[in-house]
Amino acid sequence: MTERDFKVTYATLSSPSPKLHEMFDDAVERAKADFGRTFPMFINGEERYADQTFTKVSPVNLDLEMAHFQKGTEQDARDAVAAAKAAFPRWSRTPWQERVSLLRKTADLISDRLFEIAAIMSLEVGKNRLESLGDVEETADLIRYYCDQMEENNGFVVEMGSEGERQHNQSVLRPYGVWAVISPFNFPFALAGGPSGGALVAGNTVVFKPASDTAYSGWLLTECLRDAGLPDGVFNFVTGGGRTVGATIAEHPDIAGITFTGSYEVGMDIYRKFAQGKYPRPCIAEMGGKNPSIISKKADLDKAAMGVMRSAFGLQGQKCSANSRVFVHDDVKEPFMEKLVSLTSEIQVGDPSRREYWMGPVINKSAYDDFKRFVKELAESGRLVYGGNVVEEGNGYYVEPTIVDELPEDHPLWKQEMFLPIVTVAEFENLDEAMERANDVDYGLTAGFFSEDEEEIQWFLDNIEAGVVYVNRPAGATTGAWPGYQPFGGWKGSGSTGKAGGGRYYVQQYMHEQSQTVID
Repeated sequence: MTERDFKVTYATLSSPSPKLHEMFDDAVERAKADFGRTFPMFINGEERYADQTFTKVSPVNLDLEMAHFQKGTEQDARDAVAAAKAAFPRWSRTPWQERVSLLRKTADLISDRLFEIAAIMSLEVGKNRLESLGDVEETADLIRYYCDQMEENNGFVVEMGSEGERQHNQSVLRPYGVWAVISPFNFPFALAGGPSGGALVAGNTVVFKPASDTAYSGWLLTECLRDAGLPDGVFNFVTGGGRTVGATIAEHPDIAGITFTGSYEVGMDIYRKFAQGKYPRPCIAEMGGKNPSIISKKADLDKAAMGVMRSAFGLQGQKCSANSRVFVHDDVKEPFMEKLVSLTSEIQVGDPSRREYWMGPVINKSAYDDFKRFVKELAESGRLVYGGNVVEEGNGYYVEPTIVDELPEDHPLWKQEMFLPIVTVAEFENLDEAMERANDVDYGLTAGFFSEDEEEIQWFLDNIEAGVVYVNRPAGATTGAWPGYQPFGGWKGSGSTGKAGGGRYYVQQYMHEQSQTVID
């Protein structure tokens, strides 16, 4: 069996064969044996080293130094932009069919290296093995989907109407130029490779900066693009602090467009600053969520409890799509809570690279400290139904999945994204009340609903203010989108464009339209 024999998605998160676990375990051992290396940046097709480095320590085990990365400077960032700018004319004029071929080769390399990449990601981020495998496969499928879109739309060249026999009109979508991609830690492959793949297949060149917590995954993505044969300067990889490298890239006048995925605060800051150039430039800001699920008295409570548990605590609640708010009808609240607490109590917290642990550590000390601070606030104002403690076993940033009840409706943590394994629960008497509270936040990313009544389902779909919605989904009440199946993007403060990743309108954002008229 090989990596290609397995297909893991967020909808299934199943283990197709014991062989999968054997292959993952082998990959973890190989990864650990190779830890301690120093990795370069990648600018204009060449490896580059800085005067200073930083060390990636695994949140799984604070004694485990995974690798060392370059602390890039402002000059490194400027050089990466210059290299991408110089490479743009040739890359943009490369026939789109050739770009598609290179990006498909990249996707195949990612799939071929599935276990190698996922094992490192598990230790780098704290993802369990199936979530890590899903992240890697999602990346390959995102790239393939954007290639599909180029092919299905003939490179986005469309014949238009004509005013006479000698007039020929067409609409052509053409790339912008140098595109910046700034990615987060939680999906270090999909939220880096997806936007980069969309930008590249459209004909832009890319300057990519990963989150410092996940520079290792960023390098592995860079290797796949390099090994696929992209020309020098088309894809550039720069590491370092956000205040130096990230800000230099985002504020550089030669950046024609940017995709940022991260917090609302940082995303809005980039969005505002990006608008201060001499002309408007596209900014795809994919930001946070404060995602609700509503549980009707007509719900299947087993489905609801499973869906909420998986979405609230998967990846330790560190997903922008995590189910952080639950509104349950008061007629069924008690049995629902019993089921939710029972399922949550079965979660084993520990080294997520090991098969028996579903929930790993939070990403770093800052998140660990935030958990303790938030739990203290919640315990003072509400009631901790389950969890609320740090986990002393293991030398990592481990915390318990936490369920909170009886939190006053006006408490600020009903609306603030905590990005941790904490879910707040409240009862309601009628569905309109629940919908009003569900929509009463600045975010609008994902939402879930549980009911066996068709009229209630349609009511939910007609009234919820979110870009990605799920009904009766035990695999994840608010999480688990997959390219080509569930386009992933947010409304309101969760996204800047209204177009969703892995959907039919995403790749077009990396191009602008030119109307061409030729008279014979």
